[in-house]
Amino acid sequence: MPLIADLEQKTLHDLVLIFDLCGTFVFAISGAMLGARRNLDIFGMLVLSFAASSAGGITRDLLIGDVPPAAINDWRYFAVSLAAGLLTFFGSSLVRRLRTAILIFDAAGLALFAVAGTQKALAYGINPLIAALLGMLTGIGGGIARDLLVARTPVVLRLDFYALAALAGAALIVVGDRLDWPVVLTAIAGAILCFGLRLTAIRYGWNLPTARPLDSDDEHGKHD
Repeated sequence: MPLIADLEQKTLHDLVLIFDLCGTFVFAISGAMLGARRNLDIFGMLVLSFAASSAGGITRDLLIGDVPPAAINDWRYFAVSLAAGLLTFFGSSLVRRLRTAILIFDAAGLALFAVAGTQKALAYGINPLIAALLGMLTGIGGGIARDLLVARTPVVLRLDFYALAALAGAALIVVGDRLDWPVVLTAIAGAILCFGLRLTAIRYGWNLPTARPLDSDDEHGKHD
């Protein structure tokens, strides 16, 4: 039994690492692409690349007490982020032509981060509800940091069926953990759910309802 438990623990650790590194590469490209659209120099693009790929994971690790965070402590995260940023800088014309593919990769990165974040939080004994929220945060945190660095309202707060897709994938991981489903199969199912919801939202233009803007006349009318 101890051997089986050790194998399961190693499988979970390796799975989280693989998902984290794959998600890091995808989101690093999205950060560097935004830097290219804002005409940043190579340093600025690499900063956005690292922020987009690592901010969510760093925040998650700090909240669950895994310090120093993996994105800082493990050189592979920085290397993957740097490689993605340089690839985008020197091949920006190719990356722009692959815009549709990048959207698909971004959806894949969201799914990978949501699953990895939730699995890691559960492994640290975090409450299941909070673990799902941390999984969502892992997926959307980098995009928020990336957008704030270029002084724009984070996309996740105003457009797209984005955070809910991550939360749905994270929730499935929590359910699977509670019901003792196989770890690998649960992770794959959670990633597919998040990925599928995100692609469907892109395909059909799904967005969450937004508040009706207040007209200046309406706002002042209450004070007259």
